[in-house]
Amino acid sequence: MITHWKGDPPTAPYYAVIFISQKSEQLDGYAEADAEMMSEAQKQEGYLGYSSSGEPKQGIFISYWKDQESIQKWRAHSGHIQAKQNGKQSWYNYYHSIIAKVERSVIHGEWLEGIQ
Repeated sequence: MITHWKGDPPTAPYYAVIFISQKSEQLDGYAEADAEMMSEAQKQEGYLGYSSSGEPKQGIFISYWKDQESIQKWRAHSGHIQAKQNGKQSWYNYYHSIIAKVERSVIHGEWLEGIQ
């Protein structure tokens, strides 16, 4: 699992957008779009960070947001809309998107990079 916060970890409440996916064999343009969407998301007002875990063909990506308004603005971003269309048409066999409110978050210890 990789977790990256934009600044310090947020204090609850905040929102998590959980994206569970299984990739198809049709991945033309996927890596480039994924990198671009990560860069664009991090520029959005209300973006707090992300967690990611997975294997080459399936994974879970969680983005964290200050509020629902920030999520709605990201959903309306033209690049994100295009990436979602490409995902539906070719990149994913399956995906499930969940929006959840984080009421409480507890962090203990220090995250050590490189531990698997």
